[in-house]
Amino acid sequence: MKRRLILVLSVVLALSLFLSACGDSKQPQEEVNQPVDSEQEVSQETDKPQVPQVLKYGTDAEPGGLDPHTISAASSIRIFKQIYNTLIDVDDDMNYIPELAKSWEQPDDITYIFYLREGVKFHNGREMTADDVKYSFERVLDPDTAAIGVSYYDKIDTMEILDDYTIKFTLKEPFAPFMGNLTSLYGAIVPKEFVEEHENLMVEACGTGPFKLQEWVPDNRVVLVKNEDYFEEGQPKLDAIEYYVMTDESARLAALRTGNVHLIKLPAASLPLVEGNPDINVLPFQTNDYSYLGFNLTLDKFKDVKVRQAISYALDRQEIIDTVYDGEATISGFVTPAMGRWAIDYASKDLYKQNIEKAKQLLADAGYPNGFETTIAVGLFDDIRNIGEVIQKQLEAIGIKAEIQNLETGQYIDAWSNKGHEMMVGRNGAGTDPNRSVAFFFSTTGSANVWGYSNPRVDELCEMGMVTIDEKEREAVYNEAQELVLEDSPNLFMSSHMDYFFSRKEMKNFTPSTFNSEDFSKVVIE
Repeated sequence: MKRRLILVLSVVLALSLFLSACGDSKQPQEEVNQPVDSEQEVSQETDKPQVPQVLKYGTDAEPGGLDPHTISAASSIRIFKQIYNTLIDVDDDMNYIPELAKSWEQPDDITYIFYLREGVKFHNGREMTADDVKYSFERVLDPDTAAIGVSYYDKIDTMEILDDYTIKFTLKEPFAPFMGNLTSLYGAIVPKEFVEEHENLMVEACGTGPFKLQEWVPDNRVVLVKNEDYFEEGQPKLDAIEYYVMTDESARLAALRTGNVHLIKLPAASLPLVEGNPDINVLPFQTNDYSYLGFNLTLDKFKDVKVRQAISYALDRQEIIDTVYDGEATISGFVTPAMGRWAIDYASKDLYKQNIEKAKQLLADAGYPNGFETTIAVGLFDDIRNIGEVIQKQLEAIGIKAEIQNLETGQYIDAWSNKGHEMMVGRNGAGTDPNRSVAFFFSTTGSANVWGYSNPRVDELCEMGMVTIDEKEREAVYNEAQELVLEDSPNLFMSSHMDYFFSRKEMKNFTPSTFNSEDFSKVVIE
């Protein structure tokens, strides 16, 4: 199963996390955050122990909820991307490929007809039909859902069920990003009766994906088990995936070395720690994510663009890359280098070049000749905390004294969605279409524009980009929008980094890539 990592944070948080759904619970584990030993099975034919097909994954953060329509935290996506499917997906070359829809046609600029696979079953055993597709998008568009992807699908005018396996979408107007947006988990297909039974999908889950939720032990583990009825024949190979929350890097590495887990993620700085270890493989891939420093534009000091630009001039982005990512990242904007022609050359821009004197002058012009005091909110991810600390030190050079606020996942999401911060370091996914990169985050009505940013020309360009079919014309539109956002600096952008999976040698058939970083459908444990 192919998936992108969409690294926007969520506007809704699960405050009560219980065991859940679509499967029986296991006995609680005795020692928190240590993987449970799986007993080896014995073959009656060979009398030799067979290796359990259970992937143990040491993760860096607790999920923030499991609703694909309302949650966009990376710690959640890695789990529910195994549980849910979308109508279509993209391959490594950003071409659209079938998923729940086996084929589609576009009779005109506003009409899309999707022909669904037959016999696809939800984890509760019921067959998925066109009714479920219609319901899922109605749920996303319902204001009561508070779905993060509303702006992805609000151009839908009508949905007509032609038969059990055919659905027709008619848009209000031409919308160039529509197909790309359908690849997002914001449009995951869910069963109506399950949602209504549980009221939401924050701690319960029931999709059509290769794995189904068996249990969630808060601050400890999430267990997914094989979907025996998965529509891709012969997949998945694994019987289960067990996610263990290990916030400390050294703890994750120790668990990998001893074989207690098969897979972890670590930064580039950890590469020397496994050099020469024959039991560990390093699997690098370029992400489509970017790191940012966001401002609460409702605060007087950050309303002045001179202050935001001063902070941009104070930053040494290469130092951030060298310190946090051991040099294994590329200077980037919010349209990342992985998106090719859609990205402008951010590294060449004046605002990306450290200039302390210019920064001080801008602060003085804004009425802060001696700087000011502020805070930088950071989350649980290691690189985000480290970026915040580097920025904190760099800002001292222009008189800004910033206190680091280390927030738990729930606190961080709340601060992000409700402007409960002054400055905030985070990480977003650029997506597979520039409309997400620009409009989703920086149009006035963008679902993830939590900063209070508004520029009428950017809004106009976003509207143009959505209805412009010619690729060259769209490129020019989004290039101008990027230039304007760069100048306005509602966020400051740092880099797009390499990611590194560290895996045990016995984990086979896993090849992460930019748009498909956690496909475990063919993984086996030897």
